[in-house]
Amino acid sequence: MNKKRWIILIIALTVGLIIIYIIMSSTKTLKIGDKAPDFSLLNQHGQQVTLSEYRHDKNVVVFFYPKDETPGCTAEACKFRDEYEAFTDLGAEVIGISGDGTESHKKFAENHRLPYNLLSDNGGKVRKAYGIQNTFFLIPGRVTFVIDKEGIIRHIFNSQFNAEMHIPEALEVLKTL
Repeated sequence: MNKKRWIILIIALTVGLIIIYIIMSSTKTLKIGDKAPDFSLLNQHGQQVTLSEYRHDKNVVVFFYPKDETPGCTAEACKFRDEYEAFTDLGAEVIGISGDGTESHKKFAENHRLPYNLLSDNGGKVRKAYGIQNTFFLIPGRVTFVIDKEGIIRHIFNSQFNAEMHIPEALEVLKTL
């Protein structure tokens, strides 16, 4: 390569890194003890579900997952299904959120007999409010939040590749609330 091409390549890489830095630094990172951002999204039945409706009544486990019917997401969703009674026995509600539409959620819930709400976050507004980053800049992150009855985040578990561990992590925290 000649000198001019090297300079152009270095400038392009620098600009790309600056853009990535700006995008990543503009996303708010939530911490344990923060108030959970409220949201209202449509579920798989086309009904509006609002996080604050659970306030003072139930703890809420909100799990963000990448995509309906993918292997890791199906394993995670089914594990939440299998342990759903344990969550409700602990006074908690489970909510799954992804960018898929309500029809996709409806099919996913029916295919796997999922007893909890799956919410459609088209455009990723709620995902962004919760500060969830993409994995490798491509795959929507997999993060679970345990939110107490007062709307305070009590636990955050972030693991893209250990999908089924989100469930025992959340259950252990709920036992302490």
